[in-house]
Amino acid sequence: MRILALDTAANLCAACVFDDAGGELGRAVLDLGKGHAEHLMGVIEAALERAGCAYADIGAIAVSIGPGSFTGVRVGVATARGLALALGVPAIGITTLEAMATQARDGQPGRATLARIEAGRGQAYVAAYAADGRPTLEPAALSIEDAGRLVADAGPDTIIAEGQTADIAVYARLAAQKLAAAPGIVATKPKPLYLRDADARPQEAFALPRKEGA
Repeated sequence: MRILALDTAANLCAACVFDDAGGELGRAVLDLGKGHAEHLMGVIEAALERAGCAYADIGAIAVSIGPGSFTGVRVGVATARGLALALGVPAIGITTLEAMATQARDGQPGRATLARIEAGRGQAYVAAYAADGRPTLEPAALSIEDAGRLVADAGPDTIIAEGQTADIAVYARLAAQKLAAAPGIVATKPKPLYLRDADARPQEAFALPRKEGA
């Protein structure tokens, strides 16, 4: 099966085509910071072209569901769900923390992993995984102090995976594994993983004066 993976949870706007039997076929990645919505479809089409594939060749969509940029995650998940619906294929959500932990464990197999993302506002997103990838601490937004204590208490045998996201192919590989292990996942729809409210909020106690007669 060929899987199209998308990641817009951080600065990168990334897509790749991955064959679960042959590995990565092609990718396209832009380091944007912002503007994922305007560029994602072009990035997807570039990845498909480099892989020598068309949309009709895709059997599943993988997407990063966060935690990460509120708007970026929403763009990626909405695109993945729209493509999955149009193509009649499953869409599988992968958290950024699981992908980061998996990538770190690829280089040091057989070790537990603690994944950490700086979240701003004095917080960090964290999650912990056993050596076999099983979650031992579900994704959470913690204070910098509490996250630091988790890192300090993790022990020398635990890998600390820090950053903002993982390589795009890791999301595709995890989706392939989840599809193989739990075919029922095809009935689910990915949803953004928001561990706190959006940074941008409407102003409170503010209103424009009402026009006479309006």
